[in-house]
Amino acid sequence: MNKINLLLSIFLFQITIAQTIEPKWMQGIAPRNIGPGGMSGRVTAIDVVNENRDVLYIGTASGGIWKSSSGGISWAPLFENQKTASIGAIAIQQSNPDVIWVGTGEGNPRNSLNGGYGVYRSLDAGKTWNLMGLEKTRHIHRIIVHPSDPDVVYVAAIGSPWGEHPDRGIFKTSDGGQNWTKILYSNSSSGAADLIIDPSNPNKLIASLWEHKRDPWFFKSGGKGSGLYITIDGGKNWTKKTDIDGLPEGELGRIGLAISHNKPNIIYALIEAKKNALYKSIDGGDKWIKVNDKSGIGNRPFYYSDLFVDPQNENRIYTVFTYVNVSEDGGKSFQELMPAYNVNNGVHPDHHAWWIHPEDGSFMIDGNDGGLNITYDGGNSWRFVGNIPVGQFYHISVDNEYPYNVYGGMQDNGSWRGPAYVWKAQGIRNSYWQEIAFGDGFDVVPDNDDSRFGYAMSQQGNVSRYDWQTGNNYGVRPTHPNPDVMLRFNWNAAIGQDPFDNSVLYFGSQFVHKSTNKGLTWEVISPDLTTNDPEKQKQGESGGLTLDATGAENHCTLLVIEPSPLQKDMLWTGSDDGRVHITQDGGNSWVELTKNLKQLPEGSWITQIKASNKESGTALLVANDYRRYNYTPYVFKTTNYGKSWKRIVDESDVFGYALSIVEDIETDRLLFLGTDDGLYYSLDAAENWTKFDSKVFPTVSTKDLVIHPREHDLVIGTFGRAAWILDDIRPLRAIAKNPELVSKESHIFEPPTGYLASYQQPSGSRFGGDALYNAENRKYGSMLTYFYKAGEEKNKDSLTLKIFNGERQIRTLKTKAPNQTGFHRWYWYMNEKGVNRPSRSDRKGTVEPGGVTVKPGIYKVVLESKNESSETEVNVMIDPRLEVSEKAIEDRYNYSKKLEAFTNKISAAVDQLIASKNILYIYKKKIEAKAKEPNKALIDKIDEHSKKIEKIIILFIGKEDKRQGIVRNFENSIVNRVYSAIRYVRSRPNGITSTEKKLIEHAHKNLKVALEKTNAYYKEDWDIIRSQIEALKLSEFKEIKFFKIND
Repeated sequence: MNKINLLLSIFLFQITIAQTIEPKWMQGIAPRNIGPGGMSGRVTAIDVVNENRDVLYIGTASGGIWKSSSGGISWAPLFENQKTASIGAIAIQQSNPDVIWVGTGEGNPRNSLNGGYGVYRSLDAGKTWNLMGLEKTRHIHRIIVHPSDPDVVYVAAIGSPWGEHPDRGIFKTSDGGQNWTKILYSNSSSGAADLIIDPSNPNKLIASLWEHKRDPWFFKSGGKGSGLYITIDGGKNWTKKTDIDGLPEGELGRIGLAISHNKPNIIYALIEAKKNALYKSIDGGDKWIKVNDKSGIGNRPFYYSDLFVDPQNENRIYTVFTYVNVSEDGGKSFQELMPAYNVNNGVHPDHHAWWIHPEDGSFMIDGNDGGLNITYDGGNSWRFVGNIPVGQFYHISVDNEYPYNVYGGMQDNGSWRGPAYVWKAQGIRNSYWQEIAFGDGFDVVPDNDDSRFGYAMSQQGNVSRYDWQTGNNYGVRPTHPNPDVMLRFNWNAAIGQDPFDNSVLYFGSQFVHKSTNKGLTWEVISPDLTTNDPEKQKQGESGGLTLDATGAENHCTLLVIEPSPLQKDMLWTGSDDGRVHITQDGGNSWVELTKNLKQLPEGSWITQIKASNKESGTALLVANDYRRYNYTPYVFKTTNYGKSWKRIVDESDVFGYALSIVEDIETDRLLFLGTDDGLYYSLDAAENWTKFDSKVFPTVSTKDLVIHPREHDLVIGTFGRAAWILDDIRPLRAIAKNPELVSKESHIFEPPTGYLASYQQPSGSRFGGDALYNAENRKYGSMLTYFYKAGEEKNKDSLTLKIFNGERQIRTLKTKAPNQTGFHRWYWYMNEKGVNRPSRSDRKGTVEPGGVTVKPGIYKVVLESKNESSETEVNVMIDPRLEVSEKAIEDRYNYSKKLEAFTNKISAAVDQLIASKNILYIYKKKIEAKAKEPNKALIDKIDEHSKKIEKIIILFIGKEDKRQGIVRNFENSIVNRVYSAIRYVRSRPNGITSTEKKLIEHAHKNLKVALEKTNAYYKEDWDIIRSQIEALKLSEFKEIKFFKIND
């Protein structure tokens, strides 16, 4: 019984320790954002300080808010610690531009939209934010601040398309957000699609309500709740405009609005109806006439339906949709403003945000699915902003190259390949990323046989085998042997590569398709694994008033095919209508597991299944149901092939619905979880979950997670902040296995392999600049992570890092102990202790100099703090891209050590010579001050000896050149010979040649001569001059005087 109590106590202690790991402790190992920024993401809102054009704010669909104070040259994220990263509207209080209002939840209800959490306000230009209410609105498309009374703010809440709810319509506050009143509403299926204010009368507003509903399998736009409304008393009373006033008859859909600043009686409305058309009012909105119903006015109202009028020209109208078209005749005709494809200066299509300076129509900013563009000449030329990394990755994967690459598909932005880090100077540039396949990007699967090739997906089940080196891609989309069977592919279809045979590929429609020749041919190995509900297969009718059958609503399809890495022929599948299956015989038989998920609502979206790499019957399953207005997180675990499931994440653990999960490849105690609001971790097998601190990782929809099998990095695919890497998760793994480690004062963890990599200059241009995106690169050196527990008082302690090659200590590094408790990193440059370089300067530093680069091998690392010592080992390897012989390694090291010994001899001799010269100078000054006349001969002797010493010093390190400007000494000093030999020795790939041997021979010969001259001087001359000076016995005492004063 005592033994049981002891074990229970130990277990409870470990749980307690695990729960006390604070998220802020990980600031020292925070993930790196690796981009890309060149393929950015959806920009949904824009505002600029009117009186200071350099201050710009943009909102993104799921990447938060970004600010530039340099006219768009450099940018910084502002909105990283809130409940959501989805932005629908931004409004600056122009009378005090430090005040910024933000509506969260993007306002264009695509199938991939992200929800929000109300209205926020900043009083300090975005440094801090306060939640001001309306949390249940979910999606806000417009905010208007009253131009003369900043306490009055209007919010146009479009609401969630996924469900019927009353928290939508037009809201107003008159007390700066303390209280809100709903001032316009039609029904629970209708929200505010647009809201504009009369610039000449702030009590006059024009609003549009839009009835719309999105299901996972269907979208409907239009209904009785839609309409155009006008108020002239600040929202107390509204007048609905109808066909009697000139608007179209019948049901209306989405309505976009715009008002002329210079002639506010002119108002435009882009109206979705039985026949979509542009309407115009010239009397302030009382009566309306149809101006244009041609295709140039817009094409997809559900996705974009925005109009803008040039502030100085009421007849110049911009319609913002897939493209941006401009009219110069009040909407009668339109032409494309800027091209997208088949040109060298194309602007990304699918436009969601547009801003025009209210006093200068030539200054405009465009936000689209690919990022941000700025024009200062009315749209004749555009500058793309390439340093806002807000890409929306659906999936993430990696290869095993050196350095390894990250792959993924992005919303509306193709499939991409980019480096996790580069062995180049500076950061990870946009040019290092490559688009390898077109379309909306989803999963990318590198071929394990050769990562030059792989598979990339786009919508409608299109999948290609790519060749990223040549671009010789070809389609491998599965077909069905029965031509009458219509295959259904999800927008984000299922794909899986067999872990036992790299030629075998799986792809999902309603069936599982299998290829044994890398996609060239396919066979169907399953029955329909979905509900096959015919009521959910009417995508050809989807859209409502305007059809939009793009495949985004395809349903009753497979989302997941997950092969077991342990058991051949075992596959897990999950569908978008909630069905889960398993086969253990390669598809000959399938077992449905759906009903075993007792706590999962029927018909939920099965987002991920992750098969264990430790036990074949174990798997993790992530599901969500937000597409049916249920934002609860669902994550389950089975250990018996799906016969039963334990729920390991619910609403008490995390905020927002779950999207992704990954278990550590070595211990099941460490897990990472991605949700709609960010990244979480568990160190106790999912008993407890903790969100990453916002200073470590921002609030952002986290779609996919992968642990690199060789480097043990966590690779993070976000839907709004591009790709991230948490370098080396071994410290978290160690604490998951042994929670007591964080109770120590200090502890060093097992480090990753240190590579003696060759570095290049960056590609494209040598220098970066603020506008050129440089994602954070991995630092050079062996990355050593340690935990340190700081005391309560200000820390004056230091840490010591000792490196050993066997029993020989080769390096001692010191640093001040951190002031903050947590994880920290120390970089050892994989060199031994060095020697001082010869110099005329007086060296006062105490830092140990670095020396010769170590050979590949295992090195012991010891970390010492005030009360603790811990040790680990680091494996140092040669650059894996290079073929370097053992002879070359040995030669490089041995000859470098030999030359280092030369350097040490030179340094010691020069130090002594300079010290001797300085002593002579000091005594010369003393003699001149106290006994110059009788000792002129001695002074001359001192000068003579000083010159002798200087001649020897010059042999070692050359003359001291004090000329102004860029000077060059052509003398071949000994130290220059040594340094030249060192450069040659370090660069030889196949061992030392006769060239290096000759250089070393020359250096050695000259050094030997110089040392002989040094020794000869000290033997023959130094004692003579020294004894002559010491014989003077110059006293430091001065003559004593006696003093008196007359009486």
